[in-house]
Amino acid sequence: MQNIIIEKPYQFVPPYRGTFWSWLIKLVGVPGWQLRRTEGVVAHEIRGIERLRESLAAGHGILLTPNHPRTADPIALGFLAQETPCHVYAMASWHLFHQDRLSTWAIRMMGGFSVNREGVDRQAITTAIDLLTEAKRPLIIFPEGATSRINDRLQALLDGVAFIARSAAKKRARLAMPGKVVVHPVGIKYHFSGDIHQVADDVLTDIEHRFTWQPQRELPLLPRIAKVGSAMLGLKEIEYFGQIQTGRLGDRLRGLMDHLLGPIEMEWLGGVQTGKVVPRVRNLRQKILPDMVAGRVDKVERTRRWKQLADIYLAQQLSCYPPDYLAQNPSVDRVLEIIEKFEEDMFDKARRHGHLKVILQIAPAIEVSPERVRGAPIDPLMVEIEESLQSMIDALAKESPPLEDLGLD
Repeated sequence: MQNIIIEKPYQFVPPYRGTFWSWLIKLVGVPGWQLRRTEGVVAHEIRGIERLRESLAAGHGILLTPNHPRTADPIALGFLAQETPCHVYAMASWHLFHQDRLSTWAIRMMGGFSVNREGVDRQAITTAIDLLTEAKRPLIIFPEGATSRINDRLQALLDGVAFIARSAAKKRARLAMPGKVVVHPVGIKYHFSGDIHQVADDVLTDIEHRFTWQPQRELPLLPRIAKVGSAMLGLKEIEYFGQIQTGRLGDRLRGLMDHLLGPIEMEWLGGVQTGKVVPRVRNLRQKILPDMVAGRVDKVERTRRWKQLADIYLAQQLSCYPPDYLAQNPSVDRVLEIIEKFEEDMFDKARRHGHLKVILQIAPAIEVSPERVRGAPIDPLMVEIEESLQSMIDALAKESPPLEDLGLD
């Protein structure tokens, strides 16, 4: 399990409002250097930047809502700020402020401020509303709340994004401020131009060795990926069910996720929940963590809760494997994403493969009304954001080279 949960009392980290360091970091090209070094991103392209420039010129309060397939995304958005040009603010998970000192400093200097995703962080929400109301810089919030590595599908969006946008619009209207509050969804897509066969062989061979297998190089690439994936799932089924389950892949994944979450939800929420996994995970963490952070549990209870958190984490990781992802469109990019996800789930870290180009596509502005439509189960603003993001992602996915064009399947 990756270190995304910090077991100590939360302390809000405010944004740095100065512009000198942000200007200098962009001037010397730190975002590009950092992406090449850590993620292998060697090129970038921005589409629709004139839309953002128009909203800036109009004095609007601007909320940017990108999809979130990789940990590289916040740094990649530095290209957008560099080429607009503008400075930005960004809401960032608190655990990111517990890396090395240089990373923590850089996040703050570039306008980042913390949010406690394991609780209701009123200070972060208030700060976001105030920044959006002021309209001095665009505000970046990732509505998925977590990375998935699956670039062509969205996770469940957090409706707090709409609350922040509407609250800022209401505040600007009350103060009779010029301009509006608008949302620009931003589609992020990574294209891989390296040797996918060699990259896949390197990762799959390491995993096969972990299984004590001989490398399965006699298999075509997609059946080899399917075999390794089936083995990884089967091992988890043996761990939790005592035996490998039968049935379709999607049913097996759902069965294991419900098996992991159901008993914990019964204990902490009073009943098994339904719906997408990420909100279910978030609700459980909000119940389990407060007493741990406050030091109100003994060693035995702390160990028990960490086991529950590990099971919750596994459920979230499983939810990021769409069962039809490669069957529907076996592109080079999707193959890379799946093998990186295999590696990350097996070893807790995926290596840098290089040869990545990131595309940032800015959608037309969505004007935010101060009032929400009453009686709607989902805020219509979130529906618009989701539809805009998925539309861009679907179009960008068609630009990925099909695997068969390389003669590798």
